[in-house]
Amino acid sequence: MRILTASDHALLVEAADLDEAMRLNLAWDGVPGVVERIPGARTVLVRFDPLRVSASDLAAALEATEVGDVRLSGAGEVAVPVIYDGEDLEEAAALLSVSAEELVNRHLGAEWRVAFSGFAPGFGYVVGDDPLFAVPRRSSPRTRVPAGSVALAGEFTGVYPRESPGGWQLIGRTDAVMWDIDRDPPALLSPGVAVRFERVQAQAVLSGSGSSTGNGDVATSGRRVEALHAEQDADAPGSPSAGAVEVVRPSLQLLVQDAGRPGYAALGVSASGAADRRAMRDANEAVGNTRGAAVLESVGGAVLRFHGSGVAAITGAIGDLALIDADGHPRPVVHGEPFATADGDELTLGHPSRGLRYVIAVRGGLDADAALGSRAADTLAGLGPRALAAGDVLPLGDAGTRPVAPTAVDRELPAPGELVELDVTLGPRDDWFTAAALEALTGQEWTVTPRSDRVGIRLHGEVALERARSGELPSEGAVTGAIQVPPDGQPVLFLPDHPLTGGYPIIGALTDRSLDLAGQLAPGVRLRLTVKESS
Repeated sequence: MRILTASDHALLVEAADLDEAMRLNLAWDGVPGVVERIPGARTVLVRFDPLRVSASDLAAALEATEVGDVRLSGAGEVAVPVIYDGEDLEEAAALLSVSAEELVNRHLGAEWRVAFSGFAPGFGYVVGDDPLFAVPRRSSPRTRVPAGSVALAGEFTGVYPRESPGGWQLIGRTDAVMWDIDRDPPALLSPGVAVRFERVQAQAVLSGSGSSTGNGDVATSGRRVEALHAEQDADAPGSPSAGAVEVVRPSLQLLVQDAGRPGYAALGVSASGAADRRAMRDANEAVGNTRGAAVLESVGGAVLRFHGSGVAAITGAIGDLALIDADGHPRPVVHGEPFATADGDELTLGHPSRGLRYVIAVRGGLDADAALGSRAADTLAGLGPRALAAGDVLPLGDAGTRPVAPTAVDRELPAPGELVELDVTLGPRDDWFTAAALEALTGQEWTVTPRSDRVGIRLHGEVALERARSGELPSEGAVTGAIQVPPDGQPVLFLPDHPLTGGYPIIGALTDRSLDLAGQLAPGVRLRLTVKESS
């Protein structure tokens, strides 16, 4: 095997083929220091804790693995009804030198099985036995692919569980529910499941259920994660009388966030969590909460109203802050320091002059509904509370466990037009790029474009990154901070809600210490990347 650096806290292990990658993934269960593993088409991404194991020691342990006795087991069968009317059907058929009808018939006739999960919750990479299916991705990914789209890329078929960006070739659509958090397992297409695609006509009404046999309850009935409700019973626990935060005016994006949900990569679920972890920790410490308690993350200005008395703190982005009590009297608010709140107080966050995301903590934390043990809103996966709207009321929890004390927050966040430096490690696919591209990566300035969100920051440079190798890269795991390069050569810097796997080469990744600053980069900020050697 070949072991490559994926970041300062991850290794990418290349296997001989898909079968070996799946066996290696199983064989490494319980290896000390490993946080989670993300299998790919020919690789396994191994995230580790540098405080528990060094990259070199972990690599030695992984290399010593024997996979001869590891057994891969099946997990039943599902049928997926498909209307074959995808907008890329004709183009995909032409790329394979067959007619669209032949492509459909061979897709129906092949034997398919889910090899691994990734990209997003419920997205299964389904591999078949027909050698026809080796389809290149689109040269430029779509920013929105409809939920239920049936698509091809490389040797795989996949179904998009929800609307998301994507670069696969769309050949059809289904309304089978790919992901239901109340189902066991939540993913309809979970690893090991055999898949049978069934053709239905466009005028037919798809059942939305799919049929299944074998192990586990794969019925697709269920519900989406419950959204927060603005209306609450005044006598219920967590009602405004018991302490709460009400949204008077939301920002461009107002979300509940916490420390995230690491450890669910096998389900295709990324950790997500606060984009600026330091700001979350600082705010929680300022009000006496546990460090990972649920907070508000606000892109831009907002207005909040406090119910009951309490303590709050604002960290992250820098901007004008104003607190007005119920009688219209102002009270001072200092960025990063705790301040008392009384019933009816309104907090106004001005448009940030520096940074992008405010973090607002309230003593006790926010008691929003949890998904897989976390209250973090994952915008790509659709997990956790929805984006907040005017009138939403969030009750407070019981995360306040320590004395409240002033917290010094000394950070330099950039304003649009200013230059910042971020540290990166090269790899795992820097060898896919020319020497000129590697020089451009660190030798020129990049600008944060408006086409950026919690999934990733789209960068623009005068010199696009040129590949030394053409062709498709089999889907493989990616970490938060990975710098993925589509064919147009303009990089995408992954943030917490990024897809777990992808097929565009990753030239490098931010170091862990640079991630929080990346979460504060507003459109127009200029940045330079500096290479740090991995240990």
